[in-house]
Amino acid sequence: MKLLAITSCPNGIAHTYMAAENLQKAADKLGIAMKVETQGSIGVENEFTEEDIRQADGIIIAADKTVDKRRFVGKKLLVVGVQEGIRNPEALIQQMIRGEVPVYQGQDNNEGRPAKQTGAKQQNAFYRHLMSGVSYMIPFIVVGGLLIAIALSIGGVPTPGGLQIPEDSFWKTIEKLGSASFTFMVPVLAGFIAFSIADRPGLAPGIIGGYIAANGSFYGSEAGAGFIGGIIAGFLAGYVALWIKKWKVPKAINPIMPIIIIPVLSSLIVGLAFIYLLGGPIAQVFEWLTNWLASMQGASSILLALILGAMISFDMGGPVNKVAFMFGSAMIAEGNYQIMGPIAVAICIPPIGLGLATFLFKRKFHNAERESGKAAFTMGLFGITEGAIPFASQDPLRVIPSIMVGSMTGSVIAMLGGVGDRVAHGGPIVAVLGAVDNVLMFFVAVIAGSIVTALMIKLLKKEQVEPQLAEASAADEAAPAMETPRAENVRPVSVSAAEAQSTVRKLTDIISLDLIEPSLSASTRDGIIDEMIAKLNAEGVLTSSAEFKQAILKREQESSTGIGMNVAVPHGKSAAVLKPRVVFGIKPEGVDWNSSDGTPAKLIFMIAVPAENKGNEHLKILQMLSRKLMDDAFREQLLQVTTKQEAYQLLDQIQ
Repeated sequence: MKLLAITSCPNGIAHTYMAAENLQKAADKLGIAMKVETQGSIGVENEFTEEDIRQADGIIIAADKTVDKRRFVGKKLLVVGVQEGIRNPEALIQQMIRGEVPVYQGQDNNEGRPAKQTGAKQQNAFYRHLMSGVSYMIPFIVVGGLLIAIALSIGGVPTPGGLQIPEDSFWKTIEKLGSASFTFMVPVLAGFIAFSIADRPGLAPGIIGGYIAANGSFYGSEAGAGFIGGIIAGFLAGYVALWIKKWKVPKAINPIMPIIIIPVLSSLIVGLAFIYLLGGPIAQVFEWLTNWLASMQGASSILLALILGAMISFDMGGPVNKVAFMFGSAMIAEGNYQIMGPIAVAICIPPIGLGLATFLFKRKFHNAERESGKAAFTMGLFGITEGAIPFASQDPLRVIPSIMVGSMTGSVIAMLGGVGDRVAHGGPIVAVLGAVDNVLMFFVAVIAGSIVTALMIKLLKKEQVEPQLAEASAADEAAPAMETPRAENVRPVSVSAAEAQSTVRKLTDIISLDLIEPSLSASTRDGIIDEMIAKLNAEGVLTSSAEFKQAILKREQESSTGIGMNVAVPHGKSAAVLKPRVVFGIKPEGVDWNSSDGTPAKLIFMIAVPAENKGNEHLKILQMLSRKLMDDAFREQLLQVTTKQEAYQLLDQIQ
C-alpha cells in the first residue's frame, strides 16, 4: 500500500512539521510507503507529482487551513485537523488500511471546502476558514512590525513625544514600507477567509470587502471597522460568492462565472452592505473596544494580562491561543502595542519553562523528554509555543496548569512593566530585533514566568521512568517498612544482604530456567499473574504469594502494565519478596492486558523486587528491558522460541 499525506497549520511553523514527522514514523512502523507534503510558512515542500497521486491508494489531509483537493478526485481521501496528525497518526493510517475512507468525488461548488471527514471529529468550519485568513495575514504583520521597529531603533531620534524618525531620513522610507505592509493586514485576512469558503471566486470580493472595512472613509467613520470588520467582510464575501456559484446558469455563461460574474456581483453586494449597513456600527464597536483596552489600568490591566496569558498557553497554538494572538495583532494595527507585549511574553514561556524544568528536575522526565526539552527551549527562544505540545500530550493534567500559571505570571509582569511589542510574534527573538518596548522588563517577565513553570512542574509532576514501558507509580517507588513474615509463609531460603542489594547488570542475573515458561496455560490476565507468581513461590523468592499478588494488582489498578507491541510487564515492590527476580512467559495466542495500543499480551515479564531495596531495582530492570524490547526483530525472535533454553539464550542479550 502507498499513501500520501498533506499537513498544514495556520502559522505553518510547528504543527505542520510535527504532524508530518509523526505520520511518517507511523507509516514506517506499519510498513506502509508514505510521502508527506508540507504546506508551511515557507511554501509547499515535498510536493506530490502526478505519478505520486496516480499510484497512491489514498490521501490523508491533516490541516487546520483549506487545502486544494481537486487533484485527488477519484482517490480515497481522509480529512482531519492537524492535531489528529500529531496525536493519532497510526489510527489514521489504520483507518486507511481498513478501507473506512470514502472516495473523493469532487464538488464543483464546494472545492474550497473539506471533504466529509470519516472516523474523526469534523473540524469547526468557522475556525478553519478564520485560520486560513490568519495564516496569510501574519506575514504582513510581521514584516510591517519588524520594519517599523528596526527603523525606530536605528533611525529614531528622542523627542518629548517619544522616538521620532526625521522626515528626510532613509529610515523614514523603511518605516513607510512597514506601514504599507500593515495596510494589507485586514484585506488579506478577509480575502483568504473568503477564499477558504468559496475558493478563487471569493478572493477578490473578500479583499475588496476587507479594504472597505479597514477604511472608515467609505462609511463616514474616522476609525475603520478593524479586524472585526475584516472577519465579517471575509465571511460575508465567501458565502455570497458560494451562493452565486450555486446558481444554475446557461452553459454559455459557465466559463465566465468564476472570473467575472461571481467576483463582480459578490464585490458589489459586500461593498454596498458595508458602506450602507454594516461599516458604521462595526466601526463604533471596534473603536469602543480599542479605547476600552487602551484605558485599562491597575486591576483591570492585570485581569486582562491574566486572561491573555491563560489563553495563549492553554492549547499552545490552538484556537484559544489564536483568538488571543489575533486580538493582540489587531491592537498593533491600531497603534496599541501594550496588548501584544504580555502576549509576546506568554507565547515563549511554556517551551522555555519546560526546557528549564527538564534541566533542573531531570527525574520528573523520561530520557526522551529530557532530549525534547532542549528542542523546546530553542523553540521558545523563537516564540514557538508549540514546543510544549509533546510534554502536554504526555501529562496534560499536570503540564497544562503549570504552563498556564507561568504564562499568566509573565504576562502580568509584562503588563505592569509597560512591555510593548510592535510585531505580531513573541519570544526573545523579537526583543533582539528591536521590536519590544522596555526590553529589560520583557526579559524579567520571561525569566520569572519560565521559573514559575519549572517550579510548578516540580510540584505537580511525578518522578518518571522510561516511557517505553509502564511507568512506575509513587506506590512502586515508596519503600514501606519490612514487615515480619508470618511463620506459616516463611520458606527456608538463605538470602544474603549482598544478594538482595546486588546491582543487576544483565537480565540473566535475576532469571533462571525455572522462571521461564514458553507456553503459559492461563487464558486471563489474572490467571497469568497467578501462574507466574507460582513460579516465584516455587523458586523460594516469596514469603507470601498473596501479599505479592496484592502489590501486582495494585499497580495494574493505577494503569495497565500492558505497554503495547504484544508486551506486558507486571511488576511489584513488596516486603514479601526476598530477592530481585524476573519471570518470563509466552502466551502465543495472547491475552487481553488492556494495552495502550490494544494488542494482546504475548510476551510477559513479571518483575519482583524487595520493598527494602534502596536502588529502585525494578526501575533499572524496566529500563534494561525497554532498550531491547523496542527492537521488533528481537520480539519476533522471542515469540518463536519453543524451549526454556532458547528463551534463556535470547534473554541473555538484555543488559
